Amino acid sequence: MVANVAGWIGAALLCVAPFIIDSDLGKWLAISGLAILCLQARATRCYNLILLNLTGIGGYLYALYL
Repeated sequence: MVANVAGWIGAALLCVAPFIIDSDLGKWLAISGLAILCLQARATRCYNLILLNLTGIGGYLYALYL
């Protein structure tokens, strides 16, 4: 149940993020959405998606602090 709700919240954040991705807020929304989606991916044992999400988080953190 929690993973399902987390998945929807993470997806919603990722739907909003691309429209403001040039701002810091857009990057933080993407990071938050990917982190929340990791919860759902872990619950469903989709370890490849966890790796992709962590890579995306790393990329957005790099872009924030460049």
